[in-house]
Amino acid sequence: MEYHQGDLENQQLIELYQSLLLPRMIEEKMLILLRQGKISKWFSGIGQEAIAVGATLAMDQDEWIMPLHRNLGVFTSRNMPLTELFKQWQGDITGYSKARERSFHFGSKAHHVCGMISHLGPQLAIANGVALAYQQRGQSKVSLAFTGDGGTSEGDFHEALNVAAVWNLPVIFIIENNGYGLSTPTNEQYKCSHLVDRAKGYGMEGIRIDGNNILEVYNTVKGVREYCIKNQKPYLIECDTFRMRGHEEASGVKYVPKELFELWEQKDPIKNFEQFLVTTNILKEDEVVQIRASIKDKIEHDLKQVMETTEFTPSIENELADLFAPMEANDIPALETLVQPAVQHKRFIESISDGMRAAMQRYPEMIIMGQDIAEYGGAFKMTEGFINEFGKNRIRNTPICESAIVGAALGLSLEGIKSVMEMQFADFVTVGFNQIVNNLAKIHYRWGQNADVVIRMPTGAGVGAGPFHSQSNEAWFTHVPGLKVVYPSNPADAKGLMIAALTDPNPILYFEHKAMYRSIEGDVPDTYYQVPIGKANFISKGTDATIITYGMGVHWAKKCQAENASKSLTILDLRSLAPLDYEAIKQAVATTGKVLILHEDNLTGGIGGEISAWISEHCFNLLDAPIMRCASLDTPIPFNIILEKQYLANSRLEETLQKLLSF
Repeated sequence: MEYHQGDLENQQLIELYQSLLLPRMIEEKMLILLRQGKISKWFSGIGQEAIAVGATLAMDQDEWIMPLHRNLGVFTSRNMPLTELFKQWQGDITGYSKARERSFHFGSKAHHVCGMISHLGPQLAIANGVALAYQQRGQSKVSLAFTGDGGTSEGDFHEALNVAAVWNLPVIFIIENNGYGLSTPTNEQYKCSHLVDRAKGYGMEGIRIDGNNILEVYNTVKGVREYCIKNQKPYLIECDTFRMRGHEEASGVKYVPKELFELWEQKDPIKNFEQFLVTTNILKEDEVVQIRASIKDKIEHDLKQVMETTEFTPSIENELADLFAPMEANDIPALETLVQPAVQHKRFIESISDGMRAAMQRYPEMIIMGQDIAEYGGAFKMTEGFINEFGKNRIRNTPICESAIVGAALGLSLEGIKSVMEMQFADFVTVGFNQIVNNLAKIHYRWGQNADVVIRMPTGAGVGAGPFHSQSNEAWFTHVPGLKVVYPSNPADAKGLMIAALTDPNPILYFEHKAMYRSIEGDVPDTYYQVPIGKANFISKGTDATIITYGMGVHWAKKCQAENASKSLTILDLRSLAPLDYEAIKQAVATTGKVLILHEDNLTGGIGGEISAWISEHCFNLLDAPIMRCASLDTPIPFNIILEKQYLANSRLEETLQKLLSF
C-alpha cells in the first residue's frame, strides 16, 4: 500500500491516524461488551474504517452525511461525545434516540449526521434533497451518502443517482464495496466489471479507489468535493475494501474463504498507515504506544461514566408526544373564526391551487416537486402558471421516481425547507411507500428530526379510470404512527387544510378527490386562513340518523338527505383522518344514536372499521342500533362505468340507511 503525503503536514497525518484508530479501538471494546451481554447487537466496520474517517474529515463539519451500519468513523470524526454514543448503544433512555433505536440507526442534527433506516437505499435520495437546499441558497457545500455493494441493487440507488445527475446536484455517493451483501458475494450481485462503471450511465463522473488507504480516501473526497461545488454536479466513488467480521456479529463468517481473510489482513488500513508513519519517522514506536494508551484510557473512562444505564419509568404520554414535532404558535386565523370575509366562488381545484400559491408566497424557499408540474402545469393543471410566478427552481419537474422525490423532500426538511411533492395519482404512492412509512413517519420519534413534507394525493373513482388511477388508499397511511392525513370535501376546507398542512412541520398526506376538482364549487375566503388539522365539521345536525364520512362521501350523504327529505340526518365531515376528531365523533353519535359510517375506500381495512370500533368501545351507551358501514366492494376498481358504479359505496347508501332507520 503506497501513501502519498502531498501537502499534508506531519501533524495532520498524526491526527488522521488518531481518528482512524479511535473507531477501531471502540469496536474492539464493543465486541467484548457484546460477549458479556452488555450490548445487544453490533455491526462491525473493522477493516473499513479508512472510508468513513477519510470521507468525513474531507468534508466541512456542517455538511450533511448519510451513514450506514459500518460507519462508526463518521460519528467519531464528527466529534460526537463517546459518553453519548455509549448510551445509545446500550439502549439508554438518555441516548440520541431515547432508547428507541439500535446501534447506528440514529442521527444528530447538531452534527449533521442523518440517521439511517434498515432499508439500504433511501439515504441516497435524502442527500439529494440536502444538496438541492445548498444549491438553492448558493452555498458552497456538498452532501455525502454511503451505500454498500448490496445497496446498489436497490431501485433507490438508481433513482437517487439519476435525479442527482438530471438536477446537477452537488452530492457525493460513496459505495463501500466489501465483497459481500451479508453472505452473497459480489459475483452474484452484479455483472459490470466495477460498480463505478455505472456512473457513466447516469452522465456523471466516477472513480474507483483503495478504500483501505486513508490518504487516498481523504484526498480523493477532498478533490471530489471541490469538483462538485465548482461544477454543481454529483460524483460516484467506489471504495474497494473488505469486511473482516460478519454482517453483524451473530451472522458469523463461515461463508468467506479463509484465504480472503489472509489477503485483506495484509491490507489492514490501520496497521499499514501506522507502519508508514513509523518508517517515515513521523511517529516513533513509543509515540504509537502512547496514542493507543491514551485512546484506551479515554474509552474506559467515558464508558465507566455511563456503564450503569439510567433507570426510568416508561411513559405512554412521552411516547405519544414524540411522534410529531411541536407546532409553533402562529397568527393564521381558523376558517371558523373569520367574520364576513371577502370571498370568491371557486372550484375545488382552484382552492387547492390558491392554498399552495399563498404558501409559496409566505415561505420564499418552499419547493413544489412532481411529474409534469412545471410548464405543463400538472396532469390536472393544478400548478398551471406557477412556473411563471415562482420560477423553475421552485416548481420542479421530476423524473418518474416517486421514492427518490419523497426522499429529496425529506432532505430539504433537514435544511429547514418546506416542500410539496405531488403524486400524479395516489395509486403511484406504492413505489414511494418505504420512504413515507419508514423515513418520514418515524424520523421525529427516532431521533427528533422533523419531516416538513406535504404529499398531494389525487385520489378516488367516478371517472372510469380503472384499477391503477382510481384507488382510495388513505387507510394505508392512517395506520402508520407519525403521519397526518387530511381529506377535504369542499373548496373552503381545501384551501384551509392546504395552508394548515404547509404550516405544520410534520409529514402530511393531503388527499384530494379527482372527481371533485371541477364538479364541486363554493365560496372561498380571499384571506390567508387555516382549517385546523384534526378538527371535524358538522355539515348538518339531525335527529333520525348520523352519517360520519369525508371527501366524496360528504356529497353522497348530502344527496341522500335531499332524497329523504322526511328524515333528519346528522352529517359529520371528518376532514382529518389522522388525527381523528373523537370529540366530534362522540357528539355526532349522541345526536341520533344511530350511526352509519360511509367511505369510498374498500370495506375491509377501511377507516370505518376503526371508527366503528372506537364508537363501540367509548359510546356504546349512546347507541340505539348497530353501527352500519357503507363502503366500496372488496375488489379492485373496475374500468367500465357500469361496473364502477356498482363497486362504489354510493350504490348501497340508500339501502344501508333504510336498514339503519328501521331499527
